[in-house]
Amino acid sequence: METFSKIINDDKPVLVDFHAEWCGPCKTMAPELKRFAENNKETVRVLKVDIDKNQPTASHFNIQGVPTLILFKNGKILWRQSGAMSAQQISNAVKSKL
Repeated sequence: METFSKIINDDKPVLVDFHAEWCGPCKTMAPELKRFAENNKETVRVLKVDIDKNQPTASHFNIQGVPTLILFKNGKILWRQSGAMSAQQISNAVKSKL
């Protein structure tokens, strides 16, 4: 099994969606994130992390609100944004950082 640390330290960019089951904007953004993932599967890996089930990880990255997206490459944070976004907004932000 791959660990979170191993995944984010890969040279393939990883977009992590820190979310929660009870979060309305997270539910709204879920299909947008899925569309982004399908359209960019060759270049970006998308990972969803439930902050309630993974509190140490959420705490480590100082997640204050959900949804929060963080783009990692080789273990470094390239971009971070809180709040719901459309697939196009996510795509534009990620492409500008790679």
